Amino acid sequence: MPCLDEAETLRICIDKAHAFFDRSGVRGEVLIADNGSTDGSQGIARQAGARVIDVPLRGYGAALQAGIEAAHGTYVVMGDADDSYDFSALDPFVDHLRDGADLVMGNRFLGGIEPGAMPPLHRYLGNPVLSRAGRIFYRTPIGDFHCGLRGFRRDAALALDLRTTGMEFASEFVVKASLMDQRIDEVPTTLSRDGRSRPPHLHTWRDGWRHLRFLLLYSPRWLFMYPGLVLFGIGLVGLVVLGSGAWKPGHGQFAEGLLVASGGLMIVGFQMLLFGVLARQFAATEGLLPPTQTVSVLSRRVGFGAGLLAASVIVAIGIIGLVTSLALSTSSDPQDGQATTALRLGICSVVLCVLAIQLSLGSTFLSILGLRRVDSPAPAVAADPAR
Repeated sequence: MPCLDEAETLRICIDKAHAFFDRSGVRGEVLIADNGSTDGSQGIARQAGARVIDVPLRGYGAALQAGIEAAHGTYVVMGDADDSYDFSALDPFVDHLRDGADLVMGNRFLGGIEPGAMPPLHRYLGNPVLSRAGRIFYRTPIGDFHCGLRGFRRDAALALDLRTTGMEFASEFVVKASLMDQRIDEVPTTLSRDGRSRPPHLHTWRDGWRHLRFLLLYSPRWLFMYPGLVLFGIGLVGLVVLGSGAWKPGHGQFAEGLLVASGGLMIVGFQMLLFGVLARQFAATEGLLPPTQTVSVLSRRVGFGAGLLAASVIVAIGIIGLVTSLALSTSSDPQDGQATTALRLGICSVVLCVLAIQLSLGSTFLSILGLRRVDSPAPAVAADPAR
């Protein structure tokens, strides 16, 4: 149990956990990861028969990570020390763990939420939206990403190399377990009103944003790749239909403005695609995420030489287009058809040159990320091509 000034409820949580041990015959310990309490929580925990470790680094995730590392058991159940979860009814968690699950998540929406136990903003907006985002981004069936009561194999948790120190630890645990293809089960869990007279440590908007930010940062596909594909596709269509003259909206200048905007969308979209590939490769290189087959193939085939060669060809085409555009620009009349053609060709050629520069820089950096180092972590699992 992570603990920061939980003197009001800590004793009853520890007593419930001991009651579960006595009733079920499970051999275990109650470990309190104290995060700097000043209300005497440490003494209360020791008097109640719990083991206490001091965690100087502040934060929900920091306390839990220290607790997991210090735990003696094969299985660990973590839960808040505010009496909102019933530690005397942990049988479903233990049963699923013994059945081979790596992580067992509680689901408060299936088990029931007592009136007043969860703020309406959290119940109907925050938790459903963030859990839905997690299911979409990481293709995991978990319905309650942020339930504070969960059980797991200690060795499986340590293998995840969890690093966040704040409330986003709850998301990191599920995300990395999903990416590592660990078996995740879910059991109904009841959420009760916590027994504290003070407000909770959770900050709605700040911690909600930290959860969403983590979900996005650990999914380059949704942060960069998919938005980049949309922007690049819109820009490409606009560049083709406007640059070829197949669509001529407005009176000259309006169409030319749209053509410039389409080129800008293509450049931004391509940059986002490059960022997505580079971010995914960096995450795999640093051991933050398992490697993917798509990015691995790109890093092998689109290396420094291939990228520069492709960029050189595109730049050559762009330069030819610019020279041709200058040659056609013989009329000073902006309404002249030849001048309009020259302007369209010039805009498209500039866009090609910029894309070529982006490609050369991106392929160069991708090659740098692919350099092996002595301390480079080995891939943890075989990659799923869809991730």
